[in-house]
Amino acid sequence: MSGTAHKAQTWPEDIAARYRREGYWKGIPLGQLLRDSAALYPDQVAVIDGDRRWTYQQLDNTADALAAGLYELGIRANDKVVVQLPNVGELAQVIFALFRLGAVPVFALPAHRACELENFCKQTQAKTYITIDRFGGFDYRALARYLKNVTALQRVVIVGEAEEFIPFEEIKTTPIPLATPAAHQLALLQLSGGTTSIPKLIPRTHDDYFYSVRASAEICELSNHSVYLAVLPAVHNFPLSSPGVLGTWYAGGTVVLAANGAPETAFALIAKHQVTITALVPPLALAWLSAMRHNPLDLSSLAVVQVGGAKLSAEVAKQMLTVFPGHLQQVFGMAEGLVNYTRLNDPQEIVIHTQGRPISPADEIRVVDEEDNDVETNQLGQLLTRGPYTIRGYFPCGDDNLDRQNARNFTADGFYRTGDLVRLTEQGYLIVEGRCKDQINRGGEKISAEEVENHLLAHPAVHDVAMVGISDPYLGERNCVCVIPATGDTVQLRLPSLRAFLRDRGLAEYKLPDRVEILETFPKTSFGKVSKKALRELIADLVPQT
Repeated sequence: MSGTAHKAQTWPEDIAARYRREGYWKGIPLGQLLRDSAALYPDQVAVIDGDRRWTYQQLDNTADALAAGLYELGIRANDKVVVQLPNVGELAQVIFALFRLGAVPVFALPAHRACELENFCKQTQAKTYITIDRFGGFDYRALARYLKNVTALQRVVIVGEAEEFIPFEEIKTTPIPLATPAAHQLALLQLSGGTTSIPKLIPRTHDDYFYSVRASAEICELSNHSVYLAVLPAVHNFPLSSPGVLGTWYAGGTVVLAANGAPETAFALIAKHQVTITALVPPLALAWLSAMRHNPLDLSSLAVVQVGGAKLSAEVAKQMLTVFPGHLQQVFGMAEGLVNYTRLNDPQEIVIHTQGRPISPADEIRVVDEEDNDVETNQLGQLLTRGPYTIRGYFPCGDDNLDRQNARNFTADGFYRTGDLVRLTEQGYLIVEGRCKDQINRGGEKISAEEVENHLLAHPAVHDVAMVGISDPYLGERNCVCVIPATGDTVQLRLPSLRAFLRDRGLAEYKLPDRVEILETFPKTSFGKVSKKALRELIADLVPQT
């Protein structure tokens, strides 16, 4: 139940004790992060959102007032609260208010729609949904109405024009004493990009997440002089914690929130606010590179450009080192835990050709073959990891398949199977070569092929369907849906029609297919299953190379 504490700390007690003894886990809840920075830098600007700004003292006070208001609404410790906000100043207030209440934010991306949100609400039995009125041309209040009809939601809080819902601005009230959550307890739920039809929920504790944030801020050399530009959705694990907005607030720096990452938007903010660090996904990095050819603005303050979410090609990395001021930093990680960085003093050869090395001396890395045997250094294999900020199992949400999923995704001795194909260099750096899971990485957004296939199988003109990724120089991969039609009439199976069908079923825009191929049969494995490997090769021959 939403009001029942979930024992998110699933590390064996002896290992947990070692992480505490060795200083990885300090027993400090995440709500204290802002409190400490406000004490050190009360008048420093913590957040800039357009013409609005909050100092650390103002943000700290506002978080306390909001926590009291949410408590008055009936939200208690361990309650799950679905948070779907874009990069607006209210997001910072919500994050810290929930941390201080001990309530658990479930971070939904702005791009998620009815299909995903319904699942998040039902999996967590959330009673509260916090969102915005409109963003990007989409009305989230209409989504809220739908969710209230099909889930257990009892209250909806709206930033902006609330209509029949609870106005965000009217919640804050006089701060009240609140019990401090224990650092080993569940702090937040991130979402897997996994291969199953419903995204799995990733339980992060205060202890493990705070360590990842703290260590990331130190590796990225953040200070109270740092200015972080958030152009990716800040609730995503990368811009939230690697080091992201939380790392910046831990260091006492300033977070500048951008509505989007378009070069014309971002470059103006960099020049205006003297931004020192930002994080991009490869498609955005390419767009910025192109825009730099005609950029008249002074971007010389930009000391670090991080690129993660998907593999950055060596050729693009070389161009970025030439075109952008400061350092390029490759970041490779996952919401389940492990994060790797190239260091700011690494030789260019490592920055160009690797995706970094782990945060922690306590991160354990294995690269194995299909039989789980360790492969030699520099040999291709599947990445397994465990450590002080990598989960040991997904969040239990009443899914009978959870034990089976955990058995598939975690070894008996606690290693997480990341699904990535990598090489481990002699220096301990990872080179990412691809995925071994049935998942498509479209410009940093992870898409479950099974999820899209399940929706398309409901289409009356579809007999069978398989979705694969096809190589794309801009996005890394695009989605190609291969369809065996139910009848000879394929008009309904044209790309615009299938995209409209999926959109009507509430699927997020980034999951919609980029290409459709009509086939008579699918290639099969020796066990009679669809061979995605053979299908990708077949499609590669059909798709013109760019």
